[in-house]
Amino acid sequence: MDDELAEANSPWSRLREFTSARVALGRSGCGVPTAAHLQFQWDHARARDAVYSTLDAHRLCAELREIGLESLLLRSAAPDRRSYLQRPDLGRRLADESRAMIAENETTFDVAFIIADGLSSTAVNYHALPLLKCVLPGLMDTWRVGPVCVVEQARVAIGDEIGEALRAAMTVLLIGERPGLSAPDSLGIYLTWNPRIGTTDAARNCISNIRPEGLSYEVAAQKLLYLLTESRRRSLSGFELKEAAPTAFAVDIAAAHIAIDAPSSSDPVLPKLREK
Repeated sequence: MDDELAEANSPWSRLREFTSARVALGRSGCGVPTAAHLQFQWDHARARDAVYSTLDAHRLCAELREIGLESLLLRSAAPDRRSYLQRPDLGRRLADESRAMIAENETTFDVAFIIADGLSSTAVNYHALPLLKCVLPGLMDTWRVGPVCVVEQARVAIGDEIGEALRAAMTVLLIGERPGLSAPDSLGIYLTWNPRIGTTDAARNCISNIRPEGLSYEVAAQKLLYLLTESRRRSLSGFELKEAAPTAFAVDIAAAHIAIDAPSSSDPVLPKLREK
């Protein structure tokens, strides 16, 4: 059975119009068709490359200065990528020289932005700056924004030490998420009120899957601005703070030019997408 015939015979093939997940791959004998197998190998290689990709930290700092933002280039206690992957604890702490760089801060800030490579520098290199450009116009008039910290070999919790040292009321950490086979460049945001060393993940809010094929920069920025405003108003973050912004995030299917044809009543596979 060739690949075209295998795919055409799959009753699930219409689902591929709506998702990049591995559905309706077809079957060729006892395995998947050759094209699906090769695509899996390609996606797996892209995910591995993302994990070992390098953060373009100096370029990020230069571009931040171009838009009028002060930046600090920091490192975690992990000396290299191998140590970072094998010792997650090192990625949660600042290196001594980086700690000394921000220890003399005497200014207080409403929010400190942190850009960290995480498990996908690819995501950060592509998406961190465009996202920041969408967020910052909503903050400049009424928020004291600290220097943007660009951190290499970093994990989420490193934001707690940075926020405490900068005396920031809250931190917003942009970080490359663990790559998936369909999303090697997904960016995540973690918001933490009153950051302190030892803060648990229950005290954070997360916005994930930020990329052109996922959550757009504009929608992610609106969600973040809502959470920032509510976090400052209520002096908290985490599980007690819900992202409940109203209709601004509703998807207008017609405007997006997405045509969804309701399946016939005889179709046993697809749900009736137009039913509510």
